[in-house]
Amino acid sequence: MCPKTASPGRRGAYDEGMELDPDTAWRALAAHDARFDGRFFVGVTSTRIYCRPVCRVRTPRRENCRFYPNAALAEQAGFRPCLRCRPELAPGLSLMDSSQVLAQHAARMIEHAVRVGAAVRMPELAARLGVTERHLRRVFAQAHGVSPIDYLTTQRLLQAKQLLTDTELPVTEVALACGFESLRRFNAVFAEQVRLKPTELRRAGSAARAAPAGDAALRVRLGYRPPYDIDSMLAFWDQRTLAGVEEVAGRVIRRTWSAPRAAVDEGGQAGRAAEPARGWIEIEFLADRHEVELRADARLAAHSGQLVEAARHALDLDADPVHTAPLLATLAALHPASAMTAGLRMPGSFDGFETAARIVLGQQVTVAAARTLTRRLIERFGTPVETPWPGLHRCFPDAATIAAATPESIGELGIVRQRVAALQALARAVGGLPLHRGAPLAATQEALLALPGIGDWTVQLLALRVLGWPDAFPATDIGLLKAMGLTQARDAPQAVAMAEDWRPWRSYAVIALWRALEAGDATSPAPTKTTTPSGKRGTAASTTATRARRKTSDKESR
Repeated sequence: MCPKTASPGRRGAYDEGMELDPDTAWRALAAHDARFDGRFFVGVTSTRIYCRPVCRVRTPRRENCRFYPNAALAEQAGFRPCLRCRPELAPGLSLMDSSQVLAQHAARMIEHAVRVGAAVRMPELAARLGVTERHLRRVFAQAHGVSPIDYLTTQRLLQAKQLLTDTELPVTEVALACGFESLRRFNAVFAEQVRLKPTELRRAGSAARAAPAGDAALRVRLGYRPPYDIDSMLAFWDQRTLAGVEEVAGRVIRRTWSAPRAAVDEGGQAGRAAEPARGWIEIEFLADRHEVELRADARLAAHSGQLVEAARHALDLDADPVHTAPLLATLAALHPASAMTAGLRMPGSFDGFETAARIVLGQQVTVAAARTLTRRLIERFGTPVETPWPGLHRCFPDAATIAAATPESIGELGIVRQRVAALQALARAVGGLPLHRGAPLAATQEALLALPGIGDWTVQLLALRVLGWPDAFPATDIGLLKAMGLTQARDAPQAVAMAEDWRPWRSYAVIALWRALEAGDATSPAPTKTTTPSGKRGTAASTTATRARRKTSDKESR
């Protein structure tokens, strides 16, 4: 599927400021989503108070809500600021303007660093967030009720508890994997906080496991909120499986996996010499329990935190289907309701660089052609690995391998020169470019757009699959346009206008429409006639279309 155009053009809604209609704003308010904090304010007529969308008071009735793009307009309309959510603390265009959101970002960074086994130093964390260490400690304590150090210690202990319970990893290795500098310190903190010695928990865990015969060193069950459209998720992964790396069998997803190296944003530990651990993982859906069971190779036992994080992201296990149900009902007008099954999820990523590389290789070609090119890349540069299944035998090449390869050796695989340059530029940038769900959206998109051969289509797909952003929209994607009843990439502005009502969940709309197309839906929906909104957004859409027609050298496709 090959759109005729692609350009950086208009950014996502979260970068330029919120321009929501009342219905879309109401859905964001009902979700209490921090991503929308500071993008709009809601005035409640029954109390004459205006709040931020993240305010934790009981959600007001829809008919009592009035939505304003800024606090000044809400006050001009006669509303007074909420004393609980404090509108003055809402973020501006930078998420770092809000103490609450700052604390949330810090917490996510700490959690991610613990899972990847990176060191966490408060001065470096504060510097990455653009504040002083003193300010970080103060706002973190206000938001979470504990200091960043206490929060870090808790995350490390929770990680250690999982390793001691679900693996046979030696206690010393558990301590090091969780970031403790010595076994003595680990034992002392564990005894103080958990009220048990690590060896006592290990014995209890070993007795409780009584695991069935097999080579899995890790078996952990992860819950999700029903309903969950398991069939659609499995179909998505099955259509995109890479021979030698992954396979789908029944309700089980199997694949090889390499523990990602720590990046610069993870404690400054980039460039560690040790080879990453490689092995296999297996995920089985247990529909009757609303869980998935994650099983992993013994060689990956020390990376269980990363594995859990990857599985939850790849399968969108943290989603709340209540928020996307109205969207799916709306999309049923374009396609049969059977294609818009309740509980549809947004497939994410098991590995940020791997998914990003596959998206780059998918520019200008069909899904099948992209699989062929990626398979050749794996056969040439992938690392062999032993697994219990003959169909799984190689790991996807890591960024360092691709960056070190000669352009000629990659071009020999049938990959055009422009894609080779984009792929290697991405590989070289990964050391300082966080490609995971906790990464800052705007900064990451800016860095990606600065790379050669990376346009808006690629960035939107990366935001959807790798960064887990719920409102990404690759408007020039031919498959998406076809599912919307449009025919050409120049119809992208019309697609953007049609999708306005789908905010803030446009990523889920993209997945639903792709699914309808892949399921062989014969319906050819007629596009709704809409007028491109006037003002700034209309100008941006027009500019995007003009740039797209001019920049044919940056063609991209799903």
